[in-house]
Amino acid sequence: MITPHNIDGVLRTVARLIRPWQVPVVTRYRRDPFTTLISCLLSLRTKDATTAAASKRLFRLARTPQQLVRLPLRTIERAIYPVSFYRVKARTLRAVCRALLERHGGRVPDDLDVLLTLNGVGRKTANLVITLAFHKDGICVDTHVHRISNRWGLVRTKTPEQTEMALRRCLPRTHWQGYNDLLVTMGQNLCHPTSPWCSRCPLDSLCPKVGVTRRR
Repeated sequence: MITPHNIDGVLRTVARLIRPWQVPVVTRYRRDPFTTLISCLLSLRTKDATTAAASKRLFRLARTPQQLVRLPLRTIERAIYPVSFYRVKARTLRAVCRALLERHGGRVPDDLDVLLTLNGVGRKTANLVITLAFHKDGICVDTHVHRISNRWGLVRTKTPEQTEMALRRCLPRTHWQGYNDLLVTMGQNLCHPTSPWCSRCPLDSLCPKVGVTRRR
């Protein structure tokens, strides 16, 4: 079983496992809060490769709220296409930039609750900005983190927000910041939503495989 008592060893194993694989694209923008925030908004419901290309195109045009808010909406749409809901996201990006300029002096807030007041920013995005860009404690829960945490039996939850709160109670604080990177990379490459590669996983004997009906 995977429990809070053996999670240190489990996550060390995952860290070794994922070394050959690319980390999530948003992680590449961790040095700058603004590009972290924008790339995360672009990544929602979008594959990593698409997000990476869109982020690169957009950041060639604008790397600050001041620069981005001056771009015509159509220019933003063309830059970020074909991310999911690219027209909606283009409007969201401009609204976020206006809010940053009008309410926060053009800076991305380093407070979770304040980030949640920005248009289009949910708990996943806010936690990712807090952990990646500001190196503060938070637990970012996306679909991979939610799925694998439940598959391990570490939590028993129905939604990502419930998973975040459950992990805050059971996961040692030393693992909060890096938990998302580890599980997202594992989820993208091995522990797939359907038919995970259990035969290749070094955690196979420990994992109870909750909810897994088909595996390789």
